[in-house]
Amino acid sequence: MRLSDVMGQAGLAGYAEIALILFVLAFLGICWAIFRPGAKPAQDAAARLPFEDDPTGQPEEETRS
Repeated sequence: MRLSDVMGQAGLAGYAEIALILFVLAFLGICWAIFRPGAKPAQDAAARLPFEDDPTGQPEEETRS
C-alpha cells in the first residue's frame, strides 16, 4: 500500500476546496478594504507615518554593540 493510495482514500479533497474559498474571500476582503472610496485618508495617513517625529519628542538613544 502506497502513501498516495492512503491519502486518496482519506477524503481530504473537501478541505482543499474550503481553504481555496477562504483564501479567495480573504483576498477579496483585503482588496475591498484597500480600494473602497473611503480608504484614501487612512492610506495617506499610513503613508506619512515613516516621516512623522517621535510622539514623545525625545531622540532615540543610539546603541553600540
